[in-house]
Amino acid sequence: MVLSATLFESSNFFELFSLPSGWQIDRGLLDARYRKLQQEFHPDRFASKGDVDKRLALQTTSLINQAYDTLKSPLKRAQYLLQLEDLDAAQETHITSDVQFLMQQIEFREALGDLNESADPMTAVDGMRTDVQNQYLQLQNDFEAQYIAANYNDALDTVARMQFFSKLLVEIDQREEELEDF
Repeated sequence: MVLSATLFESSNFFELFSLPSGWQIDRGLLDARYRKLQQEFHPDRFASKGDVDKRLALQTTSLINQAYDTLKSPLKRAQYLLQLEDLDAAQETHITSDVQFLMQQIEFREALGDLNESADPMTAVDGMRTDVQNQYLQLQNDFEAQYIAANYNDALDTVARMQFFSKLLVEIDQREEELEDF
């Protein structure tokens, strides 16, 4: 088996998985093609080969993993789509100037900190998660519409909001673990 360099010729993650470039992806197809590529290029298959083939296998597997991780995550996929349009949406420094949104961020942070004072903290954390997930899904829908309309400035602002909600969901999960351990 000879390791092909064709995967490195295309830096487009959608092309790597033979998927159409865009917001909507077929997750089942992505997963199936990921497993197939992982099986085909797994470094163990090149253990008896030379050092160059071993190194290429590791690099290829790393590229496959990065592409898969990017495409399966709504936030990373949105950032990547904007990157394909020469916009850097991955930077943490991009903030929104929407005062109402900024106030909402503060309210969510305060509510997360005040969960212990709730009569039923676990129910409160579940309610907060549902609210945040719903808003995160709405932002994904907003991004899709903005991206399709090539309204990249608004899409960039939406990605900044998506970053907040993505981080907040992680913090809610951490908070829930703390409450379970308490």
